[in-house]
Amino acid sequence: MCATTIWCTASSAPTNRTALWVQDITQHRSDEGWVYLAVVIDAWSRRVVGWSIADHLRAELVADALEMARLRRQPEGTIAHSDHGSQYCSWVFGQRLRAAGLLGSMGTVGDALDNAVAESFFASLQCELLDRHHWPTRAGLARAMFHWIETFYNPTRRHSTLGYLSPIDYEQAATPAA
Repeated sequence: MCATTIWCTASSAPTNRTALWVQDITQHRSDEGWVYLAVVIDAWSRRVVGWSIADHLRAELVADALEMARLRRQPEGTIAHSDHGSQYCSWVFGQRLRAAGLLGSMGTVGDALDNAVAESFFASLQCELLDRHHWPTRAGLARAMFHWIETFYNPTRRHSTLGYLSPIDYEQAATPAA
């Protein structure tokens, strides 16, 4: 079903912003219970353009992340790629995709490689933040995830696939001066 698999590799990334978004969910435990993070990542710049944090795995988690991405980017003709998780197969998520004019795409079952951009993001989050601290509260963990995405990952964290620029710096360097 997914013809976008090759776009997710470093050597053949999309050539323009919002051509392809990849989406996924991760979870991490606090002393109070699980915290879930859904992200929407622009495969071109590796920027997290939408995210949602909650204490549940209902479809609203991924729908809210998609809505943030839509409001930030106003996409046209964008492919929104995900795995076959029940949240991405839900009526709520499908309605949000259609309302935003996005083209849904799902990878093959059991194949993490076609969503490698999202998997790489979560591996970085795990190594650079989550595994380094003890999380007594859900609220503290959620704040740390927010802070890591918005004040470190997007504006500061450098990526070899982006010529060692951060996602925001990469986008700014590729945007022609007005």
